[in-house]
Amino acid sequence: MKGLCVRSAMVIALGLAAAGCAGTSDVEYSALPHVSGDRSRVEMPSTPVECVPYARNRSGVTLYGDAGSWWVKAEGRYVRRANPKTGSVMVLTGYAGPGRGHVAVVTELVSRREVMLDHANWLGDGAIYLDDPAVDVSPENDWSEVRVWNTRAHSWGVRTYLVQGFIGPEAEARTARVATN
Repeated sequence: MKGLCVRSAMVIALGLAAAGCAGTSDVEYSALPHVSGDRSRVEMPSTPVECVPYARNRSGVTLYGDAGSWWVKAEGRYVRRANPKTGSVMVLTGYAGPGRGHVAVVTELVSRREVMLDHANWLGDGAIYLDDPAVDVSPENDWSEVRVWNTRAHSWGVRTYLVQGFIGPEAEARTARVATN
């Protein structure tokens, strides 16, 4: 009987310790900015839409191919930055496995660490997500990691996504060559 009580006490102690770890995660999770979600909305088009053609049409960044290739393809063609700017395309990597990506258009800078996005097929459903908040959760506050609002669940998504950067719709400035005769 004594051994059973000791084992039960150990199980309870381990359970409390595990709950303490979960509590730490919840604290970090609850520290994200509060978003009412009132502005966020989902539109279901008659034909499913993918993120790449949607971002291309919405932003004017005329890149083609999988979203995971956009960051490299933008080099030398479009301005690439580490921080969001209204009208730029946020490029996520590892969205649905290695080499896969997702692109979304920044429609508003809410604060230093929060933006609004318009994007398509976010949950693999072909829908268009409008005024969808995303928050910078990177340890260095450098927009290298984000969480995206789950409009359907009315809460922050549980996954953290890696951000390659932001592609501006403006062409990359070319260095002018001066002819010397």
